[in-house]
Amino acid sequence: MCKSEVGSEFLLTPRISAMNKTTANNPKNEATSPYESLDSKKLHEAAERALDHHLVPPNQTPPKRSGQLFSVCPDINTEALLANASEDLLSISAIAADLADDVDGSRRSVALALSRMADGVHLLIERALDHLDEPDMAAILARQQRRAC
Repeated sequence: MCKSEVGSEFLLTPRISAMNKTTANNPKNEATSPYESLDSKKLHEAAERALDHHLVPPNQTPPKRSGQLFSVCPDINTEALLANASEDLLSISAIAADLADDVDGSRRSVALALSRMADGVHLLIERALDHLDEPDMAAILARQQRRAC
């Protein structure tokens, strides 16, 4: 707005200015492609696929979870499950024993108890692994696997 003085009064009159802005990406003809080369078109297509993959359209709902946080594949054999459980128990025992070195009093007793409990369960699992090698157990496991299939 511009002020112009007429007598003792000021009149506000609008100032009209035209601003022409030219940009390099402003196509003059809508029929021309915005892609300068084939590579930029491929890049754009890849970006669109990535966005479509990561952004769920509003009309689709994500699948419902069953409430389980972890699950074990049903086709893993018993020996592998027991071997992993045995290794995990050794880790728990080592962590608890290390913690017992850093605390005193009743907390030390609790940490040592956890370590000893993990060691005891580890021995049970090792015994179960030994039984897997027995011929009777191999037959039982084979029957269980046949029923599962």
